[in-house]
Amino acid sequence: MNAKDAIDDLTHRFFNAFTTHESGELNINIIYDLFIPEGLIVKNVGPEPEIYNLKQFVEPRRVLLTSGQLVNFSEEEISEHTQIFGNIAQRFSRYRKSGTLTGTFFETEGMKTIQFIQTRHGWKMSALAWDDEPAP
Repeated sequence: MNAKDAIDDLTHRFFNAFTTHESGELNINIIYDLFIPEGLIVKNVGPEPEIYNLKQFVEPRRVLLTSGQLVNFSEEEISEHTQIFGNIAQRFSRYRKSGTLTGTFFETEGMKTIQFIQTRHGWKMSALAWDDEPAP
């Protein structure tokens, strides 16, 4: 698989990890496989960035997605721009997400920036940051 195809696949699997299926099946554990163990994730939506390691990011979302607080959630990439140089890559992803959080439907778009590195085990995500569009 060439680098762009591998990065496309990683990105698709990342977005799909949060989708709640009608069967109740959730594939959030895949985040640990998509990233290097030292991966860094930054939510930069409000006035102060929230910075997470993988466990700090995944585990609260697992609870949110399995407790019934957030249902019918989906997130998808709607456009992207990827730059690859040797063993590193950067991707800007425009995305949309929707779901029902504590009984209230929401839908929004935003941008994610993802950094990738080539490892002996293939391409992996090393860092991700995102910002959502402000609510109207």
